[in-house]
Amino acid sequence: MRIPALILAACAASTLNWTAPAQAAPAAGEQRLSRITIRSVGEGGAPVIFIPGLASPASVFDAAAAKIQKGNRMIFVQVNGFAGSAPSAAPLDNLILGAVDELAAWMASNHLAKAAVVGHSMGGLMALMLAKRHPEASSRLLIVDALPFYGMLFGPQATPEAIRPMVEQMRAGLVSGKAPVQVPPHMTNNDANRAKILEWLKSSDLETVGEALVEDATTDVRPDLPSIAIPVTVLYAVATPESKAMADAIYATAYKGLPNYKLNPIAGSEHFIMLDQPAEFDNALKYFLR
Repeated sequence: MRIPALILAACAASTLNWTAPAQAAPAAGEQRLSRITIRSVGEGGAPVIFIPGLASPASVFDAAAAKIQKGNRMIFVQVNGFAGSAPSAAPLDNLILGAVDELAAWMASNHLAKAAVVGHSMGGLMALMLAKRHPEASSRLLIVDALPFYGMLFGPQATPEAIRPMVEQMRAGLVSGKAPVQVPPHMTNNDANRAKILEWLKSSDLETVGEALVEDATTDVRPDLPSIAIPVTVLYAVATPESKAMADAIYATAYKGLPNYKLNPIAGSEHFIMLDQPAEFDNALKYFLR
């Protein structure tokens, strides 16, 4: 069984020779809030929100976003402490929930609503939480290789409480950095992209990534799915033909509670679909925004 990609990423992060990461100041056009930093590109037009995954920068979507019709206003969200950004001064508890609510508040203050929301991995979980907690914020979701509860990959009987000791142990290893060096599997099928992902991990704040890891792995939003009425498209990676049947079954089971959804497998890809299969991702994004 394939272990959740976010957990593998954290395991890999814990094996690196960590030094204090260099932290970039917010760039021009960025607004740093307590939990997140927001970069907005364009004015007017339909808003499109991009939310990356664990320890990833918002720039992971830049190549795909550059091909979107110029009439869209594009909003890139990054969790503070990920991929070279300075960590939040706020307490780490409820990091993901706090980030979702902060995004919704920012949207309301900027008179933005009914956005198309694209979320990868942990960002996909955040997109689902945004749709449930703030129904006015989004009009449709594109979930990219994310599950409403990652623990289901450990078996149908898994619960947040059952897997918490394991992910807490991973958090401890991540923060202490006491493990042999290894390269994370299932992130990407490309060596150059693998080096890029490792660099993002190396430049992330360890405590922030550790908290996000635990929250991401132990959050189960499956009970909320029936109340999310907006259209949801789910892209998921199928690394090999042999793995397709299992991936199909997992995602069909995971999202069956949604009233209006479509599943779209992406062949020949690992977790970072936008890096492994950029043309397929671009086409799916354009279709989603049509």
